Amino acid sequence: MGLDRAASIDDLRRMARRRIPRFAFDLVDGGAESERNLRRNSEAFEDVQLTPRYMRDVSQIDTGVDVFGQRYAAPFGMAPIGMLNAFWPNADLTLARMCLRENIPYVASSAASTTLEQLAEAAGGNGWFQLYVSGDDTVTEGLIARADAAGYPVMMVTADVPAAGKRDRDIRNQLAVPFRITPEVLLQLMLNPRWSLETLRHGKPNIANYADLLQAATSYADVQKTLITPGFTWEDLKRLRDRWPGKLLVKGILHPQDAVQCAEIGCDGIVVSNHGGRQVAFGPPTIEALPAIAAALNGRMNILIDSGIRRGADLLRARALGADFALAGRALAFGVGAGGAAGAQRAMDILKLELVRALGQLGATSFDAVGPSDLSTAAAGR
Repeated sequence: MGLDRAASIDDLRRMARRRIPRFAFDLVDGGAESERNLRRNSEAFEDVQLTPRYMRDVSQIDTGVDVFGQRYAAPFGMAPIGMLNAFWPNADLTLARMCLRENIPYVASSAASTTLEQLAEAAGGNGWFQLYVSGDDTVTEGLIARADAAGYPVMMVTADVPAAGKRDRDIRNQLAVPFRITPEVLLQLMLNPRWSLETLRHGKPNIANYADLLQAATSYADVQKTLITPGFTWEDLKRLRDRWPGKLLVKGILHPQDAVQCAEIGCDGIVVSNHGGRQVAFGPPTIEALPAIAAALNGRMNILIDSGIRRGADLLRARALGADFALAGRALAFGVGAGGAAGAQRAMDILKLELVRALGQLGATSFDAVGPSDLSTAAAGR
């Protein structure tokens, strides 16, 4: 099936799965343990019902939104994904450039396969930086200083990694550092020649921002130790707030009290997130956690949401329940996996088309016009 026949993000996912070796596909597609949270993230979005309204003039629809003093063309951006070049070669830069072209934010992961400086240049003024706080303060300070020097206006601190997520697919695939070519992996490489040739052309992916630190790593556990921060506390967040001169977001918030505490510290926003279902298998879907968080904050700060967005209508569901903006990671990554730059654009076009049509059916001429009154009676009682 060609890209022009891909009607949905799920279609692009299926196309990507056919083009990518299983161990690389699972690295992005997989979730924690039984993957219950991974599945429920998307299913819970579909459970939210909105009430269509008709006989309203929706001939002119504006999907633009203002976030942190900048006008973006759509109410979502690219969520951070580490090691994405292992999913499809050069995916980081491909998506960063598309985000600049489409005027949406690109969030560069500190665990990206491309340096934060290269991604800042590719994304232009649309780049945001996501930080994993290291147990080594000098490593954290080095990343913050580099992000500041690169001109990122927004830093997003990931808070939901006090322990490593147990990802059963990675265990079954024997994901290891340094990467090992086993007979099974060799067979997968042979069955996916386009991925293999492109990887040879662009070079073996690594975690570029930690390259020097990870040279001595002998196992995947060593890599995780760099990204896992069991000692990160509210006092540490306060120091980050004082240290970072730009806008500060906290990613991984699922409890209303944690959201309020972020506001009290002076953060500029939060991301209601469960790490795409990759950290825990027993937590709530993000769209179910959103209403209580929005009620507790009562407009005190910007609320973003990620994890599970697969349709343009999902953006409106999130807006109706209290979100100001959204981030989509896998949805755009599946596009890159399905067809490189053209596939990334196809994923973007699908989400934009669905968003515009959903707004029209809802009788709304802008994303900002959507609110709790658009929820169905059943959804409003959530």
